[in-house]
Amino acid sequence: MSKKSTIQVEKVNEHIVNWLKTYADNAKVSGFVVGISGGVDSAVTSTLCAQTGLTTLCVEMPIHQAKNQVSRGREHIDQLQKRFPNVNRAEANLTPIYESFKTEVPKSDNDAKYNLSLANTRARLRMTTLYYFAGIHDLLVAGTGNKVEDFGVGFYTKYGDGGVDLSPIADLMKSDVYALGQYLVIPDSIQKAAPTDGLFGDNRTDEDQLGASYDELEWAMLEDEKDSTSDIFFGREKEVFEIYKRLNFVNKHKMESIPVCEIPNSFR
Repeated sequence: MSKKSTIQVEKVNEHIVNWLKTYADNAKVSGFVVGISGGVDSAVTSTLCAQTGLTTLCVEMPIHQAKNQVSRGREHIDQLQKRFPNVNRAEANLTPIYESFKTEVPKSDNDAKYNLSLANTRARLRMTTLYYFAGIHDLLVAGTGNKVEDFGVGFYTKYGDGGVDLSPIADLMKSDVYALGQYLVIPDSIQKAAPTDGLFGDNRTDEDQLGASYDELEWAMLEDEKDSTSDIFFGREKEVFEIYKRLNFVNKHKMESIPVCEIPNSFR
């Protein structure tokens, strides 16, 4: 189930950069703000934004962050600033705010729900921070979600990392993001690192949480688009396809428009 990207990286790069620049020009803003995590998605997104020539603010927002995630993020920003004079950086240490929040809310007896709620809280604190920087600098918040995360398994926090103004790489599979990352000369430390959302304060990877690798989930997403069913698969393929279908179903509320209760005209 290994997936190799077939995108034309140079053309895709140029297309996204032009799209970003046109959108920003039409919106009458100065540029973009991107949350830097030390992962490939945020590294590629910020590099695409930097190529527009518009202000690109890279923001680090650690909350009990692992040292290797912090060092990868800083290595990327250092490299980006050497390449692009329009790139600025900022850091907001959100650990004290996060700890203060924990003291003001009740702790649940269900550890799994408690830990997940706190993980989502981290993402929402970061979203709030990015919009603060966007507001004071007249910038747009650029999302860093890829197609598998945003439209396949819904692997993001609603109104957290899912709360953005525009999504430059949301039509790219994870393999496409890696291919673009190589083309953009993203640091090797980031390209080789196991993907992680870094929301739990431990070493768990995205694959640990999802139960399947991004290569496997890309395969399942493509099979689902063909209207395949789990009955035609066996072994690991059947297991992965069922993981994908389950995640796609339970996270539909993230990927669809907010339901609105429409009032009948006869009631007006």
